[in-house]
Amino acid sequence: MRPPGLGPWFWESETSERIPLFHLLLCVDNSYRVSLYPISRCKRVHSESPVRGCGACDVLLSKYDPVLKQVENGKVNSCLALLCSINGCSITTTEGLGNSNDGLHPIHKRMAGFHASQCGFCTPAMCISLFSALVNAKNANRPEPPPGFSKLTVLEAEQAIVGNLCRCTGYRPIADTCKSFAADVDIEDLGINAFWKKGDSIEDKISKLPFYDPNDEICTYPEFLKNESKPLNFKSQSWSTPLTIEELQSLLQVHLAGNGTRIRLVVGNTSTGYYHDLEHYDKYIDLRYIPELSLIRRDHTGIEIGATVPISKAILALREEHEGELCSEAELVFQKIANHMERVASESIRNFASVGGNLVIAQRRYFRSDIATIFLAVDSIVSIITGQKHEKLTFEEFLGRPPLDSKSVLLSVKIPCWKPERKGLSSETETKLLFESYRASPRPLGNALPFLNAAFLADISSSKTGLLVNNIHLAFGAYGTKHAIRARKVEEYLVGKVLSFGVLYEAVKLVKAAVVPEHGTSYPAYRSSLAVGFLFEFLLPLIDPDSVTSDPYEFDDVGNPGLVSSAKQVIEPSKEYYPVGKPIMKTEAALQASGLFYLLWRGEAIYVDDIPSPENCLHGAFIHSTKPLAWVKDVKFKSKSLPDGVTDIISFKDIPKGGENIGSRSPFGDETLFADDLTSYAGQPVAFVVADTQRHADVGAAMAIVDYDTEGLGQPILTVEEAFERSSFFEVPSDRYPAQVGDFSKGMSEADHKILSAEIRLGSQYFFYMETQTALAIPDEDKCMVVYSSSQCPEYAHSVIARCLGIPEHNVRVITRRVGGGFGGKATKSIPIAAASALAAHKLRRPVRMYVNRKSDMMMAGGRQPMKITYSVGFKSNGKITALHLDILINSGIAIDLNPIVPGNMIGSLNKYDWGALSFNIKLCKTNTSSRTTMRGPGEVNATFIAEAIIERVASTLSMEVDFIRTKNLHTYESLSLFYEGSAGEPQEYTLPSIMDKLASTSSFEKRIEMTKEYNLCDKWRKKGISRVPIIHQCTVQPIPAKVSILWDGSVAVEVGGIEIGQGLWTKVKQMTAYAFSLIQCDGTEDLLDKVRVIQADTLSLVQGGFTAESSTSESSCGAVRVCCDILVGRLTPLKERLQKQMGSVTWDDIILQAHSENVNLSASTYLVPDSNSLHYLNYGAAVSEVEVNILTGETRILRSDIIYDCGQSLNPAMDLGQIEGAFVQGIGFFMSEEYLSNSDGMVVTVGTWTYEIPTIDTIPTRFNVEVLNSGHHKYRILSSKASGEPPLLLAVSVHCATRAAIKEARKQLRSWGGLEGSDSESTLFDLEVPATMPVVKKLCGLDSVEKYLQFSASPSDST
Repeated sequence: MRPPGLGPWFWESETSERIPLFHLLLCVDNSYRVSLYPISRCKRVHSESPVRGCGACDVLLSKYDPVLKQVENGKVNSCLALLCSINGCSITTTEGLGNSNDGLHPIHKRMAGFHASQCGFCTPAMCISLFSALVNAKNANRPEPPPGFSKLTVLEAEQAIVGNLCRCTGYRPIADTCKSFAADVDIEDLGINAFWKKGDSIEDKISKLPFYDPNDEICTYPEFLKNESKPLNFKSQSWSTPLTIEELQSLLQVHLAGNGTRIRLVVGNTSTGYYHDLEHYDKYIDLRYIPELSLIRRDHTGIEIGATVPISKAILALREEHEGELCSEAELVFQKIANHMERVASESIRNFASVGGNLVIAQRRYFRSDIATIFLAVDSIVSIITGQKHEKLTFEEFLGRPPLDSKSVLLSVKIPCWKPERKGLSSETETKLLFESYRASPRPLGNALPFLNAAFLADISSSKTGLLVNNIHLAFGAYGTKHAIRARKVEEYLVGKVLSFGVLYEAVKLVKAAVVPEHGTSYPAYRSSLAVGFLFEFLLPLIDPDSVTSDPYEFDDVGNPGLVSSAKQVIEPSKEYYPVGKPIMKTEAALQASGLFYLLWRGEAIYVDDIPSPENCLHGAFIHSTKPLAWVKDVKFKSKSLPDGVTDIISFKDIPKGGENIGSRSPFGDETLFADDLTSYAGQPVAFVVADTQRHADVGAAMAIVDYDTEGLGQPILTVEEAFERSSFFEVPSDRYPAQVGDFSKGMSEADHKILSAEIRLGSQYFFYMETQTALAIPDEDKCMVVYSSSQCPEYAHSVIARCLGIPEHNVRVITRRVGGGFGGKATKSIPIAAASALAAHKLRRPVRMYVNRKSDMMMAGGRQPMKITYSVGFKSNGKITALHLDILINSGIAIDLNPIVPGNMIGSLNKYDWGALSFNIKLCKTNTSSRTTMRGPGEVNATFIAEAIIERVASTLSMEVDFIRTKNLHTYESLSLFYEGSAGEPQEYTLPSIMDKLASTSSFEKRIEMTKEYNLCDKWRKKGISRVPIIHQCTVQPIPAKVSILWDGSVAVEVGGIEIGQGLWTKVKQMTAYAFSLIQCDGTEDLLDKVRVIQADTLSLVQGGFTAESSTSESSCGAVRVCCDILVGRLTPLKERLQKQMGSVTWDDIILQAHSENVNLSASTYLVPDSNSLHYLNYGAAVSEVEVNILTGETRILRSDIIYDCGQSLNPAMDLGQIEGAFVQGIGFFMSEEYLSNSDGMVVTVGTWTYEIPTIDTIPTRFNVEVLNSGHHKYRILSSKASGEPPLLLAVSVHCATRAAIKEARKQLRSWGGLEGSDSESTLFDLEVPATMPVVKKLCGLDSVEKYLQFSASPSDST
């Protein structure tokens, strides 16, 4: 759900009637006064966000502190905020900053101008995140910035969007937008944009940026609100706001007196973002207005923080310095606690989440809290009331007591002031207090739970024999136990010891015994090794300062990360087909940035869920099967009556006579909408709950109980091995099965070396579009159905809906304007949502809409195809490969979907190397899992990895450099023509060898190889790796329709089969239209670009739209449009020539007006079908990536990536650059972080932002350089252009290969310590899984690397 301002503005009554609120609840929305009133016995605030944790709903919340008499501004997740909790607050959303009618804000203009918006779904929240940072920077105690800039630093500017997810852009242009406001920005470091030209001076560049004036800002909090707002206290209602502890105690006593009232104590309500609570509560009690709970007290004994204090405010308090009040050691401890707390969740969560709330869910619900672990380490004290009883507990006692119930309230937590203990020490003895905290997390920043966190406090003094441990606290948490623990046995062992390698070795053995995850915890050995590594990291600098290459207490993972990134982009704009080739701004970018909610007030809509609900609209949610193969006996609810708001349950039984149980189709086959009597996979839709709100629908679906019976059924097929054993396969059509190359047997006979039957396994990947699946179905007259669908293939949705309802296709109309991210997931997988909504609307004769929550979306999506590969390869001693055979088992899931295209795609990408001879046996396995579908680079990204894994294995076997083996096996043009028969093009089009050479030069590849070797010799605990990788991508051009119409005023309406999903299709189409019409050669055509509008897809207006997929849709759409324009130019040219003879000079408007008056047909359509020459072509590119691996944690940092990608002659270099960067970063997710996991029944278990880690701003390459190569003319391409959407994703394998190179160095070192057996070459023979997550990397670097090092380093005389 996109940022909804404060909406929705409704309470839900007991009858589930949505009733507007007025009068007593007072707030401000974008400077508009809003007054609301309470409804008797109201239940809970209605929230419809389907995602949570992505940041797409961020708004700026401003509130007044009457004690400090100041306004506090901070961004928050609107999807988590309860409506009553914003009483007295002011909300600013991106449309409150400006709009296209009244003027856009500089943020909007710069976001658009830096090409920072693609699908646009996350863009409004990105704007608000930046605006929040700018507002807060105004009060910073810093020098005034130069005109046009803010007080933000570059680091702060980049950190502004930490926690905001984007799947399209790769973050780099968004970061540039943010940095453009920073006072210390190097303007030369900002990427390409629409503001200045190459060669402009710095002064000119600054002058051309949309001007920002910090003093001319939006009022975020009106004066009247300071005086008029009061705490809400609805007597006998569901929301109470006690003002004192006594009032709170009274409320709890009344409502918990055995009457069954369910109470929820709330502050920020942010825990629902993690736990997704669907429970009903009778009473909400807002704790924020109780002074004792919101105070921060600071004195010489420590800092006491009230339970309702937001985490962000606690961070500020801990960083606040008071001269002379606390000793320097205590100040340092507080600073480091604050540093760690800044890593907790995202800023929008920290601004609303309370310290007490975090601690309570850690104590009650065993949440993996970082804050709890830190507070445990420093012996914090908590205050609790239970009834009239007031208790003070140590933090360890607090965690150890039974879970807090609703009768107990956490009041505050006190962090004591620590300083070195000098008791019994002479005045000459040096003492030092050390405190450090650690966390190992899939993301350095933002929403990601740690595998383990730790905090250590030590009092150290010098002695004659070394450093003596006087006292030490060791706290570990989040590793798979209920609560954080103190490692008491380790502490007892260390106290009184003089630190040495031997002592540390004994200590880490004790830690390993103490930190043992509970049964069922993922990666238990890894988590234990983290505990060892963190203690080692803490104490090693005290034993051997020379062993650390940087400041010993700066090389942990918790301090402020070096986010500041740099990038360089090289593009070659072309004027040959102007305005085609010009890097113009994306057509709708500024409107996407400004949110377009202003337009909604006029009834215009952008994304499907922005369309206002029609009258009597219902909402739907799927009930999913939890069994992979079972009879469905019954579907019912836990209660006897229908849940609140639920209207009906739709199943296959409700399909009308003449209709079909069909939910999706592809050119290869169909898939059912609902399970009938038998479920086919876990996650399959069994029924469809229809309710009055989306929340009621979701709650109703969650409350449903499905009775199963497995009698008479065999075991489900869940793996490719089981499918192979039971011959469960889909057939690949013969025209889709790729051709083999050469004689494999002969090639193997020529080989000097052979690797036989080696295995590779690859997992799945989820699309993670920001807009989940959504549709709105509206019954129309005469049994017609209008469906708004977020779809990459409206044509197929149209057909499925008609078949499902049993009505003619002319009675169905599917409309798609644009899609909030697709990546293949909005093709066939969007159809069931549209079909189910249409079926329910057809039955109930009411509009029905559905906005799928993220969990349900992930259960149904299927994602990328998992596969098992077995290969045999032969090669010569010089590294030349002579033969390769592959047996590939692809898990296609329960339905055929689009899987038959995968084998051809795989071989197309695998063929990037000259294998000598290539044979293969590829099978599509039918399994009882959700059907897999085509995700960006389907099969191709898998095959690229397979090729590189084979190359790496050959290099390791021969003890040769991998880059040498790659180069040795690159194609000549002759071998290219053999492996890509009919697609290789002309010899001059084969640009890959020159790309590889150029990239080696521009990236300083050889020099950096030597620098990496030197670094690895010097640093024991961090290793670097660097890798250069080529790609070849075979692109297939699809048929596509287009229609171009010229209106009376000379403006142009264009329809194309392609869907705008963020790739810039509409922008390129507009450029092509303007160019094609400019060929008429008359006055006024220079402004044609502004006269062109691309119209939303409408399946009754333009048929045969096909799929927007395979990267080629933009160029195909442009080609079809050009054909239409050429037809129209042909009709207009005789008229133009006649007018020129009569008038001398003639304008475009003159010609069009005359054409209308003479009844010239000014509409042309076409269906462009590529011929054999243009059907297939090859894309080329290469990347160099350099990474750094932390051996202690397995964390991989991408230091730099350099890319050169051949775009032919780009239609729009700015759009293509965005596609290259975005695809590459999405590929990083596949290779490095994204685990799409299922349980033993095949049910997806990674179902949200907390467990599925796509790349974020802090995980992209720190230095990211991209060149869009203009390779000149290509005879059979659309104005010589080439695709850019999918191929660059394959280049991300360079990051994985670089990681492998770093691990290789770590393993060599581990072997030298006695940690690996065998020869040096044998230690380099290993397989690095995909994704190469932290546990995977750490395991290969050695789970016992610390112990081996300590054993290796300890001298025989080293005593314990």
